[in-house]
Amino acid sequence: MLFDEEMMLLAIEEAKVAAAAGEVPVGAVITDSSGEVIARGHNAREAKHSPIAHAEIEAVCAAAEHLGSRRLTDCTLYVTLEPCPMCAGAIMNAGLKRVVYGAFDEAGGACSSVIAMYEHKFPYVPLVRSRVLERECGALMSDFFAEMRKDKTS
Repeated sequence: MLFDEEMMLLAIEEAKVAAAAGEVPVGAVITDSSGEVIARGHNAREAKHSPIAHAEIEAVCAAAEHLGSRRLTDCTLYVTLEPCPMCAGAIMNAGLKRVVYGAFDEAGGACSSVIAMYEHKFPYVPLVRSRVLERECGALMSDFFAEMRKDKTS
């Protein structure tokens, strides 16, 4: 298995933690230049009563704390769902080198689905790879929302 896929499996584990807590199942991990995982995060919006507690934000904050710096220039973010505009902005502000995501977010994705933020003239944009374990990442979302709909009709 390739390294990006291995890291996405770790992000999927984080997404499952979110789902088990009743959160939308999005998970993220960040690696440093040596490939070591330095941070993990998953959606925690309900638990924290915070609209900004997305998996990416949680992981970026944890990585910055770990490194003792807001600059994550040699790091890669792996996330199960295409980042939203807020998270895409945080990624740029942190200076992440790469973003690797699994499933597209047709309702709010900011890498290509709704808007392609990284194709604009910002001072810094990361390299992006999509569709890594896309089917598995997408299944997390569809299964979660199918279960929610089933619970509401029961």
